[in-house]
Amino acid sequence: MKSYSRLIGFTTILTLLLIMLGAFVRLTDAGLGCPDWPGCYGKLTPFHAATEIDAAVEQQGGAHGSVSHPKAWKEMIHRYIATFLGLLIIAIAVMAYKYKNQLRQSPWLPILLVGLVCLQGAFGAWTVTLLLKPAIVTGHLLGGMLILGMLTWLWLRQSPAIRTVSPSVKNKNLLYFARVGLIVLVIQIALGGWVSTNYAAVVCTDFPMCQGQFWPDMHFEHAFHLIRELGETPEGDLLTIQNLTAIHVTHRIGALLLAVILGGLIAVLWARPGFQVLAYSLAFLLLLQLAMGIGNVVFQLPLWLAVAHNGGAALLVMMLVVINYQVAQASRDDRTFSGQVSLNSHPIY
Repeated sequence: MKSYSRLIGFTTILTLLLIMLGAFVRLTDAGLGCPDWPGCYGKLTPFHAATEIDAAVEQQGGAHGSVSHPKAWKEMIHRYIATFLGLLIIAIAVMAYKYKNQLRQSPWLPILLVGLVCLQGAFGAWTVTLLLKPAIVTGHLLGGMLILGMLTWLWLRQSPAIRTVSPSVKNKNLLYFARVGLIVLVIQIALGGWVSTNYAAVVCTDFPMCQGQFWPDMHFEHAFHLIRELGETPEGDLLTIQNLTAIHVTHRIGALLLAVILGGLIAVLWARPGFQVLAYSLAFLLLLQLAMGIGNVVFQLPLWLAVAHNGGAALLVMMLVVINYQVAQASRDDRTFSGQVSLNSHPIY
């Protein structure tokens, strides 16, 4: 069904854009532009809550704080689009169940997506009501990436014609490699989210060194403790520069590890017939993402580049999902091909 496939494609692209918009909201400190949920000071729009926003701006001593009219609009536009996205995913699930016989596909993946988007909505609410706790905000980011990855897989499932890899190639080991690459990418995105939500991105302003050293002074004791408030240790003390440095440097180490693993995956893909386009695409996205990460350090986190870096991570998720899908299809074709050869080599008399 073309309408079903187009709906999934549109929803996938909208999810990618929403992830970038979420990064824009976070990086402009607009996450508490409306400090309640789902409305803005109990109203439908910041326009209706103008009196409350003005009072909050006056109380905080100016529009430079967490609340202002522009920040309220940024936050609410993000919520409006997220709500629309949730409705689209519900529509996808309804169509998948209604036309399951015509589609010849199980509706369980779209139904699971509905549950996941509800959980993502809860994370969005907790992000505001729990005052930007790093664990919640990072979980919200990972939830968005998971939804994007699942939608990408679902979109690919509607296009069987893209399978162009020869079934004569043995791809089982490559499938394991591709899965490891995706897992390491998710871990690295989590580390990147942890850097952003703890405001540790600009603690190192030089590259490849950090604070003039390859191994600066770092304290890991509270750096990765999940149950704590923003900027504080579990005991309520302020995080130190050494804590933030540990978070930042760990993300750099993760980037190096990811580059090695994906570099190996690129080499293996390039050596397999039919996978060269995927190898080129992954290499381009990986190099672009590494360049943007370095640029964020050297140029001290310009807003456009930081948002683009989040978008690059999302595109890498999509790329790794495409690779895993293609390799999984080739592996299944291998098994089918092997079964046919086995049957034909033992004719029945």
